[in-house]
Amino acid sequence: MNVIQIIPGSGGSFYCGNCLRDSKYFNALRAEGHKVTKIPMYLPLFADEHDISEVPIFYGAISTYLKQVYPIFRKAPAWFDRMLNSKPMMKLAASMAGSTNAKGLEDMTVSMLLGEEGAQKDELDNMVNWIAEHCQPDIIHISNALLLGLARRLKEKIGVPVLCTLQDEDVWIDPMQPKFQKKIWNLMHERATDVDVLVSVSDFFAGVMKKRMNLPDEKVKTIHLGVDVEDYQYVSTKGKERNVGYISRMCHKDGFDIVVDAFIELKKKPGFEDVKLIATGGSTGDDAKFNKEQRRKLKAHHLLDSLEVLPDFEGKEVNDFFKRVSLISVPVRIGEAFGMYLIESMASGVPVVQPSLGAFPEIVELSGGGVIYMPNTPQKLSETWAELLSDPDKLEELSRKGYEGTLKKFNIHNHAKEMITLYESLKK
Repeated sequence: MNVIQIIPGSGGSFYCGNCLRDSKYFNALRAEGHKVTKIPMYLPLFADEHDISEVPIFYGAISTYLKQVYPIFRKAPAWFDRMLNSKPMMKLAASMAGSTNAKGLEDMTVSMLLGEEGAQKDELDNMVNWIAEHCQPDIIHISNALLLGLARRLKEKIGVPVLCTLQDEDVWIDPMQPKFQKKIWNLMHERATDVDVLVSVSDFFAGVMKKRMNLPDEKVKTIHLGVDVEDYQYVSTKGKERNVGYISRMCHKDGFDIVVDAFIELKKKPGFEDVKLIATGGSTGDDAKFNKEQRRKLKAHHLLDSLEVLPDFEGKEVNDFFKRVSLISVPVRIGEAFGMYLIESMASGVPVVQPSLGAFPEIVELSGGGVIYMPNTPQKLSETWAELLSDPDKLEELSRKGYEGTLKKFNIHNHAKEMITLYESLKK
């Protein structure tokens, strides 16, 4: 099949689970012999992955924002858009928090969901016409429901099935003002009629979105995320240093401060003098003050030398990270629809320690590779770490189960076959 994936990029400045998810499916579908083209929106996908001369970046982050806020830019010449979408400008945009922070972008979110009726209708037509001319797809797969405004024009112009993944849209919408939240959820409900099916990444999140988007059961299908375990290097916890790890964007939402506070509590206990905190996942400019505060706390407890922050989190670097930690925790404050870092960790033989929020219990139960705790406090997390780090046999058991569970339950090749079966059913 000839598949189009329409994906908002992160620019590679921080660990983006949605970008990683789409990249894994891209590789797996290609390995099955299908043609897949990624169409990036707003920003490139990863640091050096996208050659802007091959596939344009549609809805470039800077030009889209300017046209939404300042209507005069909607009549700007084509060369002006090309300049704003150049690699140096995209790199600059990726380093700024505005592209990853929903606050203040309510009007743009509404406009994007309005699609052909929104302020970005010219960008929509440019994208649709480019796909029609260059790609001739059998299926179009939209990355998330905040982009449902694209679907109607895509189906009208290209005439193929369109489906959409559901993952963490609520995280973007919930910080907005209540009047915008209601309007956006209503628009997402209306625009869901323009796609053939919605694919949730977990049973937990399928339930959330059925309720919040007012969707019938038959409109939503669950296909779990997956990884190729061959991309990771399984290392037993036996003989490893007893370090705790964090792999996600280092920000308040993802609970990096909870990890830092739990680490401080852990180091107060006797017997954990050897333990270090190793963190990776990057950040945006919006996180700078927050991360400075985390370092200040560690310094006040004479623990700054026990923190190591790794700047790179792709390919070889992520494998090196997993080799150095005996467990990982990413205590996202409200949970997540899935959490790609969990199966990345378990594929590497690293047990996960997560709060009982979002889809975390579902993933841990299916894999057997971790421990769930509540409440989501530094004290409880510290206690859970201490129990596991004091029990090497338990750590080794979780390491082995997590690897085997990921191979069986979260194998990207199996899920890619599920996705192709779904694509084929929509073509009939």
